[in-house]
Amino acid sequence: MANDKLKLEDLLESASALSEDTELIKNIAIIGAGVMGQGIGQTIAAAGMEVTIIEKDSPRLQKAQSGLNASMNREIKRWAMTNSEKKAILSRIKWEFSLEAAKDCELIIEAVEEDFELKKSIFVTVDKLAKKEGIFVSNTSTLSLTKLAESTSRPDKVIGMHFLHPVPKIPLVELVKSLHTSNETVDAVKKFASKIGKTPVEVYEYPGFVTTRAIVPLLNEAMYILLEGVATAKDIDTAMKLGYNFQSGPLEMADMMGLDEVLAWMETLWKTLGEPRYRPCPVIRKLVRERKLGKKTGEGFYKYDENGRIIY
Repeated sequence: MANDKLKLEDLLESASALSEDTELIKNIAIIGAGVMGQGIGQTIAAAGMEVTIIEKDSPRLQKAQSGLNASMNREIKRWAMTNSEKKAILSRIKWEFSLEAAKDCELIIEAVEEDFELKKSIFVTVDKLAKKEGIFVSNTSTLSLTKLAESTSRPDKVIGMHFLHPVPKIPLVELVKSLHTSNETVDAVKKFASKIGKTPVEVYEYPGFVTTRAIVPLLNEAMYILLEGVATAKDIDTAMKLGYNFQSGPLEMADMMGLDEVLAWMETLWKTLGEPRYRPCPVIRKLVRERKLGKKTGEGFYKYDENGRIIY
């Protein structure tokens, strides 16, 4: 009986410690209210946590609020979400346009476009504002986490969380460790990832990590097949969906990701690794020049209606 009582006390103490660890991250800020920032914010709020989304000015913030509202309304139309769930999610999201709003947060997630100097400038600024124990997260998919970490006074507390689009639906997140990331940071962010319903996969810093490095050659090759007139966009995607059990074809996938983002990934991998499979197809360059960026602008490889459905 005494041994049983001792075991029970040990279990209770262990559970209590785990609970305290998980609760270390209570205040979360997201810098960047684009498609990814909105998706990350929605995911965190849907898990019952409060989150602040920060943009650089009021017009961009209002655009982001409208975008998130429209996205959730589409989910409601598809019976994938209820009005009550939407209301609960939005009630947990606070919108700001000053980095000062992140100063008391334990976790600060940067989700701006794939531009190293922009990300670095954000980290440098927030490093001066945030409390010492605050963890910095970058959503980069191709850039050097080590270099970003070295721009701060807390390189051990910098880590990558590479979410995939659409964030609320994809159950995966890549946890990217730089040369300086501490085990304590990895453990805290791993627990946070699980708490918001994501399966964390640990990867070491390398251009493209796992998912981006593997998917970019597929997207690029599909674009070259289109350029060479081998098949139409619809037939290329149908072949890949039915032939390899993909939920979306590569060209539809690129449209969902945002063609400007995909082009940025290609250019970074091409510049960093120098391998021909990453050299951007002229088709994507042309579409980006014309501001046909995919689903978010209503046209890319396909045209989309107001509900985000492909118009054939």
